Amino acid sequence: MRTLLSGRGLLESPRWHGDRLYFSDWSAGEVVAVDLQGRSEVIARVKSLPLCTDWLPDGRLVIVSSLDGLLLRRERDESLVVHAELGMPGWNDIVVDGRGNAYVNRAGFDPMAGEAVEPGFVYLAAADGSVRQVADDILFPNGMAVTPDNSTLIVADSYRHSLVAFAIGADGGLSGRRVWADLGEGTPDGICTDAEGAVWYADVPNKRCVRVAEGGEVLQVVELDRGGFACALGGQDGTTLFVVAAEWRGMSELVAPGSGQVLSIEVGVPGAGRP
Repeated sequence: MRTLLSGRGLLESPRWHGDRLYFSDWSAGEVVAVDLQGRSEVIARVKSLPLCTDWLPDGRLVIVSSLDGLLLRRERDESLVVHAELGMPGWNDIVVDGRGNAYVNRAGFDPMAGEAVEPGFVYLAAADGSVRQVADDILFPNGMAVTPDNSTLIVADSYRHSLVAFAIGADGGLSGRRVWADLGEGTPDGICTDAEGAVWYADVPNKRCVRVAEGGEVLQVVELDRGGFACALGGQDGTTLFVVAAEWRGMSELVAPGSGQVLSIEVGVPGAGRP
C-alpha cells in the first residue's frame, strides 16, 4: 500500500481521469487532483457536505452542490455553471453513464441531525436536461456504479449491507430491481467495477476494501488502518486501486482532522464501467 497524499479531511468520490486521480475533500469544500507522484492541486471549491463528483462523457466535471440542491458543471474555462436543479438539499453520491445521464442519490433523513431513519432514493438528471426520481426504498444510498455496457446501475445500500442493481432503460429509467450482492456484515460506501464484472466496495466501520462477485462471494480484501470511504480503479493500466480513507469519529464529528489519506495498491484486474 502506498500513501499518495495525507493530512486531509473527510475524503470521498475518487475518480481517475486522464492521468490523475480526482477526489473531494468534504471538510475543506475542495475538489482536488493528484498525480501518481503525489503532486496535487485544488481544481474547484464548493462549500457542500456531501461533495461528490463525476465526469461527463465530453470531459467536463459535474459536482453535487448538496446544500443548494444543484448539480454544477465545471466548464473548460474552469467556471462553475448550473447543470441541473434537483429541487431539494441533502444529496449524496453521483455517477454518470456513458450517455451523459447523471444518477444522484439522497438519504431520506438527515443523519447528522439525528433524524429517524427513512429510506432514500435515486434521481436521474438526464442528458436532455430533465430531472426525475427513478428509484426509491434504498435505506441509505451511497456509492454507485454503471456497468461498461451502460445496462446496469449498482447502488450501495449501506444500512441494508447490500449492493442493489437496476436495469437502465433507453430513456435512463430504472427497472428490474434485484439484490446484486448480500454483503453480510459488510457496510458499503463508495464502489467501482472491474473488467471481470466484480465490484470493489470501501467499508468505513470494518476498515477495508472488498472485492465481491455478483451474489456476494468475497474475492479479495484489502485491510486498512482507518475507515475506507470510497475506492476507484485507474492508473496507467487501470489496475491501481485508489482508496480514500480517514479516521471515522461518528456523525457528530465525522473524521479526525488531518486523518484523510489517498492510498493506492496494485490489483490483478483493471477497472471497467463508470466511475
